Amino acid sequence: MDVAAAQLNAIKGFSRQAEKLPLAEGWARYEVHPQRATPHTVSEQLSYKRTYEDFVAFATTPGRHKVIASVSELDERVAEELAEFMRKQPQAVDTHNRKIKRLRKIFDCLKDYYPGENPFRSRTLLRNAREEQNAVLRRQAFSKEQEQQLREVLADDKYHVMNKPEIRVIYYIGMFTGQRLKDCVLLQWQNVDMERRRIWVKQFKTGKEVTIPMAAELYAVLEEAQTWKEDQYVCPKSAARYNKVDRNGKNVGVNLINIDVLRVIRWIGLEPSVAVPGRSKKMTIYGFHSLRHAFASFCAEAGVPKAVLLSILGTDSEIADKYYTHVGDAAQQQAIDAVSGTMNGKSDRDKINEVLALLKGNFNPTRELVEHIIQILE
Repeated sequence: MDVAAAQLNAIKGFSRQAEKLPLAEGWARYEVHPQRATPHTVSEQLSYKRTYEDFVAFATTPGRHKVIASVSELDERVAEELAEFMRKQPQAVDTHNRKIKRLRKIFDCLKDYYPGENPFRSRTLLRNAREEQNAVLRRQAFSKEQEQQLREVLADDKYHVMNKPEIRVIYYIGMFTGQRLKDCVLLQWQNVDMERRRIWVKQFKTGKEVTIPMAAELYAVLEEAQTWKEDQYVCPKSAARYNKVDRNGKNVGVNLINIDVLRVIRWIGLEPSVAVPGRSKKMTIYGFHSLRHAFASFCAEAGVPKAVLLSILGTDSEIADKYYTHVGDAAQQQAIDAVSGTMNGKSDRDKINEVLALLKGNFNPTRELVEHIIQILE
């Protein structure tokens, strides 16, 4: 009986729970667990560890209702206290929810060391997106005039930014292909066919492969770029800067290139980011991604079929849905006119009155007068 009970307890994990794993040692157990999360970036891997360390600091700090020192003491109250504490921090709803979901995954892997269910699986710990309904800011698309201004300042010698000729090429690639920043910065010459005037991109984010014809403006700047060709990258100095990592292997070059990109946007009088109540970080409204939004917007207003746009942006692009439900002011005005019984600002009664006025002065209608009347009634 004793042997059977011991075996049953071992199967259920009771023997491990009795071990009382200290919170400080929980991360080491999680790191070697076969079901641990496997983020694609070093940055996200470090975020998992930092989230766990923040939880340990919170759970072991005196002054709370319940201070715990081992994983076996974890329960719903501790999780609820943490969530309430996090709600008071200046962070976005998505940031809050990502941290809770990381802890959920970590303690799923440590379930042998505490009784009951994983308390971080409770949906009440998550914040609701409606909490940020007052933050109506969103990513803005550049207008055609703003893109022209960007091209002008990038060609103006009085404006300075590191590796400016390459930053200019990167902007042109973004403008005329709609691709993301990483795809533009790390574009390689092997994917550029100057003879056929086409570019091939395997998108880093989605893995989608797209092929795009070159606009004349893009072809011209790529011809200039060939004069500094030194390795596989179209923009070698910017690519090296983008790929820079710190001693932990975390990429730090993305921010460096992004700072350069945002500087160019400020040159034309736009402020890339604005403060939002309840957040410590500003929200970006204008950035390199605005070129992608603008590309989709211009295609929608020009009547380019959605399927064609998706063949360029990537088939899973959410941006297309946004702009193909908003196809421009002219089309919207046409819809409003149709509903209100007017066209070109004139109602049916206005048209009839205009025709009657013409007929009163012309009892012998000429062909020109008839054609004029037809134009009014159309």
